[in-house]
Amino acid sequence: MPRLGTPTGTIEVLHKYNFNFQKKFGQNFLIEPGVLETIVEAAEIGEEDCVLEIGPGIGTMTQYLAEQAGEVIAVEIDKALIPILKDTLSAYTNVTVINADILKLDVEELVREKNGGKPVKVVANLPYYITTPIIMQLFESHVPLESITIMVQTEVAERMQVGPGTKDYGALSLAVQYYSRPEIVTHVPPSCFMPRPNVGSTVIRLNRYEKPPVETADEEFMFRLIRASFNQRRKTLVNGLSNASGLNLTKEEVTDALEKMGLPATVRGETFTLEQFARLGSLLYKGGPA
Repeated sequence: MPRLGTPTGTIEVLHKYNFNFQKKFGQNFLIEPGVLETIVEAAEIGEEDCVLEIGPGIGTMTQYLAEQAGEVIAVEIDKALIPILKDTLSAYTNVTVINADILKLDVEELVREKNGGKPVKVVANLPYYITTPIIMQLFESHVPLESITIMVQTEVAERMQVGPGTKDYGALSLAVQYYSRPEIVTHVPPSCFMPRPNVGSTVIRLNRYEKPPVETADEEFMFRLIRASFNQRRKTLVNGLSNASGLNLTKEEVTDALEKMGLPATVRGETFTLEQFARLGSLLYKGGPA
């Protein structure tokens, strides 16, 4: 059994290296073995799997992953943690630690190099402040993924799976549901972390679709429509899209597209389903086919 993942083991490592938590990196280390086991079990890690771990910290979850996976690629932004990881992961020959910012890393090339371009499983205890950019980049860059099993702020996890008409519904909800099937695994209280965060956390698994559940003329254009719709969610779609910079849409064009969908010009984006955004994108894309 890994020696990290407990308050005693974590404190021992932190003291040994005189490590100071960096607030800018949003560091909260897991100290509850039961939660770590739940995450690895939910990710369905097997010896044939290559796992990409984002933000390994001191190597707590990395140890659990390394005991189950064929290979683990751990990407850590904080250079102060690299010597610690070299120590805590010294017993594992199937772990590669990379000191880099995941948002600036060519993950597709990394997967090609380490796993022959075959889909990887992403597992992470993500810093709350950067959860959405990381998830969106993984999906939008079309990195070969089988699943993403992550610890995130509970509010963000709920946002990923809600539907139209709710206050948490937005661009993140639509993107996650376009690329994957979200599934809540478990809720985790602040007491399971060191230091304790001020909010509750949730483990969520995003099962990547082989093919998105809807078709649209242009995926990138559809998401530009979605972002514009929720940037000004109090406005009608007609006003929000016609005023959005870069879309170059007139009120008449948007009104006409909505009319073809049998919808009034007063409709708002927050009521739109993924299927409706896909349809609207096809109608508005460079005069695309109806």
